[in-house]
Amino acid sequence: MALRIFGSQNSPYSVKIKSYCQYKGISHEWIIRNSDTQEEYSKYAKLPIIPLVVTPKGEAMQDSTPIIEAFEARCPEPSLYPSDPTLRFLSELLEEYGDEWGNKWMFHLRWARAVDQDIVSVRLAREMMPNQPAEQAAKMIKKRMSGRGFAVGSNEKTAPIIEADLLEVLPILEKHLQTRKFLLGNRPALADFGLGPQLYETLIDPTGGDWMKPYPRTCEWCMHMVDLKPPAGNDAGNFEQWEGLQSTLEPLLKHAGLFLAWSVANAEALGAGKQEMTVDFGGKSWWQTVGGPQKYHVKSLKEIRRKYQAVASNTELRSILERTGCLAALQEKEKEKEKE
Repeated sequence: MALRIFGSQNSPYSVKIKSYCQYKGISHEWIIRNSDTQEEYSKYAKLPIIPLVVTPKGEAMQDSTPIIEAFEARCPEPSLYPSDPTLRFLSELLEEYGDEWGNKWMFHLRWARAVDQDIVSVRLAREMMPNQPAEQAAKMIKKRMSGRGFAVGSNEKTAPIIEADLLEVLPILEKHLQTRKFLLGNRPALADFGLGPQLYETLIDPTGGDWMKPYPRTCEWCMHMVDLKPPAGNDAGNFEQWEGLQSTLEPLLKHAGLFLAWSVANAEALGAGKQEMTVDFGGKSWWQTVGGPQKYHVKSLKEIRRKYQAVASNTELRSILERTGCLAALQEKEKEKEKE
């Protein structure tokens, strides 16, 4: 029997899991979560999110990173994890960055402008409500989603920061990917599954697509990352050594450092019971409200700190993290507890 994956082609986390299963050769059934499949989805889903993975034994799994980690243990080859502990942690960090910060690029651009709202809402309507007139359903989706920028911290003050940040990252990625297939070499790592699907979803929308087209290698990579196949002849390719990656990957890690500073400020604000937060983001003042949508970030910050503590004695890794502005956030003791 096969896994069942309930998801959406318009969801970065869904296509992340679909592509992962394709790459690993894990038998699966791809099921669009829509009005026709909602009843079956609801039997297993604990939260109203996708993807939902249901195993042949009826085990339900939600949250893309723990899903991949669970299946890496069950199906270890071809592994997403470099044997080098430095590279493994950097891959985990970049996956966290993609999942949590890359989603801000995608979501903001998808719902900030009318041209994107109009096209994406129709696309979602056709997928989610196949038995209703698309135009009618699209109006409901547009009204709801165009007002949800707060979920990713998108507002009038942060919009220019989010957009400028993406426009800084795209040429960094383009340069880095010129001489390799994936972020850590010629083999996909966890990092690729974090960043690639977010940028794929950005690419398929009008504004994001226009912004990404000047970076053809990045476009090629992110499209590849949502449609991976098992490696031919069991040749999964190799991860590079840090020395070969350093010059073009460190600039990306510096952006991950800015994200971590945001994540710490978010956790501190929620821990103090505040309703808003302000943090310096590369010399710019980032302000947003905080609440329910930001609570997951507290959990993910705690988890990436836990992973760092397991390798904190690695002096090479420490030096890299210090140079890129990531270390302080990862070392900081957990002060804030998520409010129940």
